[in-house]
Amino acid sequence: MSPEAFGSAVVAWYAQHGRKDLPWQQDTSPYRVWVSEIMLQQTQVSTVLDYFARFMHALPNVQALAAAPLDEVLHLWTGLGYYTRARNLHKTAQLICTTYAGEFPRSAEILASLPGIGPSTAGAIASLSMGLRAPILDGNVKRVLARYSAETSYPGASQATKRLWQLAEQLTPQHNVAHYTQAMMDLGATLCTRKQPNCTDCPVQSGCLAFANGQQHVLPVPRPRKELPVRRVAMLLLANQDNAILLSQRPSEGLWGGLWSLPELNDIHSLAPLLQRYQLNSQQQQRLTPLRHTFSHFHLDIEPWLIRVQGAPAFGVAESNTLWYNLLNPPRLGLAAPVKELLQRAFMQLQQEI
Repeated sequence: MSPEAFGSAVVAWYAQHGRKDLPWQQDTSPYRVWVSEIMLQQTQVSTVLDYFARFMHALPNVQALAAAPLDEVLHLWTGLGYYTRARNLHKTAQLICTTYAGEFPRSAEILASLPGIGPSTAGAIASLSMGLRAPILDGNVKRVLARYSAETSYPGASQATKRLWQLAEQLTPQHNVAHYTQAMMDLGATLCTRKQPNCTDCPVQSGCLAFANGQQHVLPVPRPRKELPVRRVAMLLLANQDNAILLSQRPSEGLWGGLWSLPELNDIHSLAPLLQRYQLNSQQQQRLTPLRHTFSHFHLDIEPWLIRVQGAPAFGVAESNTLWYNLLNPPRLGLAAPVKELLQRAFMQLQQEI
């Protein structure tokens, strides 16, 4: 198919079958598209829907996001994972307000230079909310184009990605770009799916090399499998006499950067020095059910311990990154998903003991 025929077929299919009721497609703005695109990185639409609604209710525009405390942003993000996305959202909102007078730059190149916005996300913002011609290559589009061109290398490999970007550039039309961009996303999400692609209803089947070669079920080439290493850690739920749990804020960079988490030990037998540091005395220790949390590059096996403590000092300025988390009236903090789950377990256990 020529690029013109490809674009026309995709847009015509979108007019009849494309998704038009997603919340970020209503009252479309660069801000709403940007937040949705960042949330949709590594995350399914069905998961994002509720998070997007809560985020927009709390922070309806870029000025509100820029002015919000980072803890509030991380709190709204809790459970979505990949928290660097949230920190970059906050950082970019502040840059847009201070450097661009609160207006999103009308350039995919400039957008792509902002924290957390790569070329594909920049293209989505520019095309969907501004109508600018800008190609995208998110996961769904990459899968469509890898099949369409019968790309025989793993699409995430640098040379394969380069070839797919060139194809995306060639196929992106000059006009009706917003509908084309959304259509390409929808094709990957609803027809050209990872498993059991629906080639019968595909508008570009006649030009698809994977279909012509009978390779649609084996392409794209999957990511090379790699055994994930396992790390182990003991997480401590130190509960004071008010059934509040000790939390500390992690450094802004690194794993769960900026989130509030539980004290950790390599081994529960080294508990005494940690308690001494916080001027606490252990009264009762209870091992809870272990928990595995999987990151993209390793498994984290968590051994949780609920420990009744006495002493419970109030933390001063020197310990401003430490607090007692009230389980009955929890503050709005950013929590990693497994920490949130462990706090809920602790709450249930402590309630049983009352």
